[in-house]
Amino acid sequence: MQSYPSTFGALKRSSYGAPAMQRRSVKDELRHNLLNRICAGGPLFEGVLGYEDTVMPQLVNAVLSKHNFILLGLRGQAKSRILRALTTLLDEVIPIVDGSEVNDNPFAPVSKYARLRLQEAGDDTPIAWLERDSRYVEKLATPDVTIADLIGDLDPIKAARGGHVLSDELTMHYGMLPRANRGIFALNELPDLAGKVQVGLFNIMQEGDVQIKGYPVRLPLDVLLCFTANPEDYTARGKIITPLKDRIGSEIQTHYPETVDIGVSITRREAWTGRGDRQIRIPDFIEEMVERVAFEARTDKRIDRRSGVSQRMPITVTENIVSNAERRTLRTGESEVVPRVADVYAAMPSITGKIELEYEGELIGGQAIARELIRRAADATLRERAGVVNADEVVMWFDVGGALEVTDDASAEMLVKGFASVPTLLDIVRDVGLASKNDPAMTAAACELVLEALVARKKISRTDAGRYGRAVQEQRRRPNQDLFGGGMSA
Repeated sequence: MQSYPSTFGALKRSSYGAPAMQRRSVKDELRHNLLNRICAGGPLFEGVLGYEDTVMPQLVNAVLSKHNFILLGLRGQAKSRILRALTTLLDEVIPIVDGSEVNDNPFAPVSKYARLRLQEAGDDTPIAWLERDSRYVEKLATPDVTIADLIGDLDPIKAARGGHVLSDELTMHYGMLPRANRGIFALNELPDLAGKVQVGLFNIMQEGDVQIKGYPVRLPLDVLLCFTANPEDYTARGKIITPLKDRIGSEIQTHYPETVDIGVSITRREAWTGRGDRQIRIPDFIEEMVERVAFEARTDKRIDRRSGVSQRMPITVTENIVSNAERRTLRTGESEVVPRVADVYAAMPSITGKIELEYEGELIGGQAIARELIRRAADATLRERAGVVNADEVVMWFDVGGALEVTDDASAEMLVKGFASVPTLLDIVRDVGLASKNDPAMTAAACELVLEALVARKKISRTDAGRYGRAVQEQRRRPNQDLFGGGMSA
């Protein structure tokens, strides 16, 4: 384990005592380490996908320019993840005056406590070391956040115990921003911050001073300030004070995944699908269908676009479909967990909870819209993978009275037997490469995908219970009718 200097004298004799290191700001530190990472090649930030050609170049420019910046985007666009990834550009450790609440640089202290300690102890001043993860401070802005929360407040108890007057800096209880000195301070949802607090924040950024309870306090902080906001709130009149907006060096727009493939990659990485010793196999067309649910929702006029449809939707839907499929295999005794379309319907709570509806959508209802999104996603997935599919015989079978009831608790083999009664259905899924003959789990999932696409095209109908029938009017189930077919016997 590497040892670091423990006193100020030893620190001055080490590499940290070099003139270039003594007063290097956090923005210089980030810039230096980013330049080294660019020269080394490879990804600049681990875990951030889909922004390589859009957001990342702007972010790199902001850091290289030593700008305070803001990320503008809707919910679920990895804004917080990007900010937290900035910590990887910080040095592993930095020296601070031991006991300092504001991470004082021994060579350039900002607090009265550190200045007095260095004056009294000189080269024997104890030095502590701060790791990079401790140099990131994040705060969610809400209307009730005060100057005391962000900047600090006068502490009468400190004044009484130390025998100080209230105007003495030693009586100050530091807020979150001073405690982020020599690090990164991230403020989420900046427009929700009260105007007077924004003024105090601006004063710290611009002048390095602030008034607390009428007493001027000088705080020349060394900190990278980064913010997040919804674009609509950020540009609305009265939400942001003009001096603060002008002080932010770069405004960087984030966005949702631009392609389904990128969305699938993000969901595949983020969703919790490993369930211990149970084998999980998610068909790739089911992954695509889940992702297309979010893509369809983002273009639906009945869903509030100003709120957005978070990338968390396909992530939570994927986790839910795996859970539903896992529950089914426990009941049926199947050894492999393979989600299918019925599991996507079972995951509707993860869809309705992630969308905010316009007035028209409220009239229809979230459940009805979620079902439509699932069907449209199934249709788009089938078109993308199979192109034009001749399903006339399948539709005719339903038109003459055929019916299938596909529940989410039926085994794959049982479903395939039922699907075999529908003319050409098994041939379609095998001809277009969605499933193979000896894979009942994949075949069952593929057949459901085809049927859902036909429902989306209004060729056949589907009830909430999972019963497929003719499109015009669903016929009543005959007393001797099997779960899967018109007159098929058990």
